[in-house]
Amino acid sequence: MARAVLKSRNSEPVKQFSVFTENKVGRLLDVVTILADRNVHTLALTVLDTIDSSILRLIVDDPEATRQIFHEQGIMYVETDLLAVELQAATDLPPVLKALLQAEINIHYTYAFVCRPHDRSALAMHLEDTEIATQVLIQSGFKVLTQRDISR
Repeated sequence: MARAVLKSRNSEPVKQFSVFTENKVGRLLDVVTILADRNVHTLALTVLDTIDSSILRLIVDDPEATRQIFHEQGIMYVETDLLAVELQAATDLPPVLKALLQAEINIHYTYAFVCRPHDRSALAMHLEDTEIATQVLIQSGFKVLTQRDISR
């Protein structure tokens, strides 16, 4: 039983937090600062905006603390599992995309990490079928990251 629990923690997918907020100057800084003040680091982010609202998508190094902070602060969010793949160089991007295309996996959206341990680049992807995409990318020689790989 302990082995199964350990394995599930080691293979936990990367967590994304989508924060729905009003579109106003400084709101991204507010959210990132609330986390940083509690020693939670934002590793990747993207912002989708409309005239009056925004969606802040964040990947952090401590999802559990983030949940607690958002709850305490009354910040509404949705949590989603993403596939994150490590890139050794910019030349890795076309082969990653080609592997997904050959497997006929639709990419809903993607964004790059700002930073992560060991100074390696990584790409976060929300995909049609994460399970098959993981298998395809591993078989193609790429490292698919888990939450443990990016957490402190």
